[in-house]
Amino acid sequence: MMRPSLKGQQGVTLVEVLIAVLVLSVGLLGVAAMQTTSLQMNHSAYLRSQANNMAYDIIDRMRANRSASLDGDYAHEMQAGPPAGNSVAAADVREWLSDLALTLPEGKGEISLSTQRLSIGVQWRDRDGDSQHFVTVTDL
Repeated sequence: MMRPSLKGQQGVTLVEVLIAVLVLSVGLLGVAAMQTTSLQMNHSAYLRSQANNMAYDIIDRMRANRSASLDGDYAHEMQAGPPAGNSVAAADVREWLSDLALTLPEGKGEISLSTQRLSIGVQWRDRDGDSQHFVTVTDL
């Protein structure tokens, strides 16, 4: 009785292992890419939260100094430099602009006042460096 030849089966297990390693490595690369995207989105959400907190910070400062707020002392345009002067309103706006620049990448802010509406705008550049984001908070 002759034994069947195993020459046609040599190396098949090795090929199966190599294919399994290839499939596993592609899956792990996908997980790593998903984790990287998740971290980027998490950082973007963090910056948006910080921008909201900063907007409400200046609103709280304006509520504390209501008479100067109603007089328009807190008004500030996005491209304008920090206000000069020794008033509480000027100091609040300077400190707020400084906090924006320290907290957000290229952070800037504006404060618009009308008869019945207060609008706070915050602008910053996202991590990719290409997109600018805005948060506008409106208070009555």
